[in-house]
Amino acid sequence: MTVPEHLAKNKTPRISYELLPPIKGSSIMNIFNTLDQLMAFDPPFINITYHREETTYVKQPDGTEKPLILRKRPGTVGLSAAIKAKYKVDVVPHIICGGFSKQETEDALIELDFLGINNLLVLRGDADKNTGRFDPNPAGNMYASELLQQIIDMNNGKYFEQYVDNPNHTNFSVGVAGYPEKHAESPNAEKDILYLKKKVDIGAEYIVTQMFYDNNVFFDFVEKCHKAGIDVPIIPGIKPISIKKHLQILPKIFHLSMPKELIKKVESCSENEDVNKVGIEWAVNQIQELFDNGSPLIHMYTMGRAENVVNISKTVL
Repeated sequence: MTVPEHLAKNKTPRISYELLPPIKGSSIMNIFNTLDQLMAFDPPFINITYHREETTYVKQPDGTEKPLILRKRPGTVGLSAAIKAKYKVDVVPHIICGGFSKQETEDALIELDFLGINNLLVLRGDADKNTGRFDPNPAGNMYASELLQQIIDMNNGKYFEQYVDNPNHTNFSVGVAGYPEKHAESPNAEKDILYLKKKVDIGAEYIVTQMFYDNNVFFDFVEKCHKAGIDVPIIPGIKPISIKKHLQILPKIFHLSMPKELIKKVESCSENEDVNKVGIEWAVNQIQELFDNGSPLIHMYTMGRAENVVNISKTVL
């Protein structure tokens, strides 16, 4: 079942969850142990993130530094297939521009098609941590809209290698990301909405938002989308705060703002255990208000943690 089909079918509020592939060298059981807890809430689908390579610099005996390319979280395709097989749940692997040529992207899409995985979330991918720039593979896609177009082309039987005989038409259902507080690289919110509208016009069937901590920001974003002619479902994304450092880390990494009341509550905590409680309470209040205002589905970013997400899900479902 596709994500839009799940949304249309939902009669009661539900929660989907996003997981990170285990760090290289870790067991898949780490993910299964988390999912064993989350499956009790009957999620309509599970998202699996994709991470491009990272460059680290290793000091050499002569004092120079040599760049070393690392893939810390490989395995998105394999993990998606394993979760689908073990839990009989729909999976939504992320597909990104960064680090891949168009040919490599096509090959990955063919594998997903063979596995019967036809839900995708398309993203450009993160900028380089060292330079702060997004540098695509020279033979790859620069923008999420270009990657989306490649997938839609395959749905229409058009492959990167034009000489394919009797091409199979894939049937991917594709979602894209939305940024209630605009993407960090967009000049303003209006331009950001125009880019999002372009992706919907190409073929995106739904939008999953970046995390936010003020529901009014989300409601305003949805209104702007509707005014721009975006009529696909918009799924709100929620990430509970769990440690005090999140006040600095999350705004820096995800370019979002924190409400003054939340900052005050977190700063008054002496231990992270107390911060975790504040984060759970804040997320519960957010989700309940979103459900009350008609959101049929909430997407939760777990970031590898299950305990707080389980507590939130128990309360709101």
